[in-house]
Amino acid sequence: MAVARLIAARRTAVVPRGGAFARLSLEDLAAPVLQACLTDAGIAPDDVDEVILSNALGLGGNPARRVALAAGLPETVAGLTTDRQCAGGLDAILLARALVDSGAADVVLAGGVESYSRRPLRLKTDPDGGPPVPYEQAPFTPWPDRDPDMAEAAEALARRLTISRERQEAWAAGSHAKALAADLGAEIVPVNGVGRDAFPRVLSPRLLQKAPLLTGSITSATAAVAADAAAACLVVSDRIARGRGLALLGAATLGGTPEEPGLAPLAAIRRIWQGEPLAQAEIMEAYAVQALAVIDGAGLDPQIVNPAGGGLARGHPIGASGAILAVRLFHGLRQGRGLAAIAAAGGIGTALLVEAPSG
Repeated sequence: MAVARLIAARRTAVVPRGGAFARLSLEDLAAPVLQACLTDAGIAPDDVDEVILSNALGLGGNPARRVALAAGLPETVAGLTTDRQCAGGLDAILLARALVDSGAADVVLAGGVESYSRRPLRLKTDPDGGPPVPYEQAPFTPWPDRDPDMAEAAEALARRLTISRERQEAWAAGSHAKALAADLGAEIVPVNGVGRDAFPRVLSPRLLQKAPLLTGSITSATAAVAADAAAACLVVSDRIARGRGLALLGAATLGGTPEEPGLAPLAAIRRIWQGEPLAQAEIMEAYAVQALAVIDGAGLDPQIVNPAGGGLARGHPIGASGAILAVRLFHGLRQGRGLAAIAAAGGIGTALLVEAPSG
């Protein structure tokens, strides 16, 4: 049976909002990443069948189409933009896999792009003719009482699973330490003069103690910062891959309890992974407690999770974060199997299982 393969993967650096990427458009961020993937794999732009990009905060207008055109792809590439919030970047890769496995496409560029810095202002119109009302976040469920603030949902998870502030802080400090020690130059496409993640730092006990409290045991040090970035993966058929790259063995996106979005990846992980040895796992760290809950619940070995640091050390460019997990697997997995998983608001979880070529 033919299996879709991931043969190239690149990303920009992740930069907190208001930083070096603050003036860049979505095209500025993502087009160089798509071009780098094609160059790395030796695939011509004319061979691309589709571009699928996740974007959660943008202006609309099908950013995937704009990025495809800006990257010099043929005008026949229509582009498909999706929004599954935090899970969207990984889900774009799942959609690419489905297109390739079905025979509908041979070459698909998939990932995500987000600019927190350039996100539009949002206003709700008043049906009675009053002034528009600003809002920061769209609802994720039809029931306000089942649509918690994300930090409050993280704190509720910490209380229910008795994951202490100290354990959360230890995980955050470790994430930053691993990121500082890692050399990720091979996966990052320099954009606007930035070729490394901007946020990793030494989180001393004193800094952790001084971190502003968000709610309960959740602090600014144990929550990922809003950020700008783009990431993409090149997913192709066996015929194109010729044995190269990571085999996309299994994938799942499942909904769970809306009030506990942090636990949603567990069902997706269990759907595709039966406990066989893993060499690497990339688990999104929107909050330290959420990552720890997934690691504990899935029975993952913490030593193989986010070996070059995670979202706490990088930042969280919502639509791109899931794709960054896949980029990390592509560049970090040398043998055996790897797992990527991410939670999304509304109680959604996505997981991807990959395998490196043997020999």
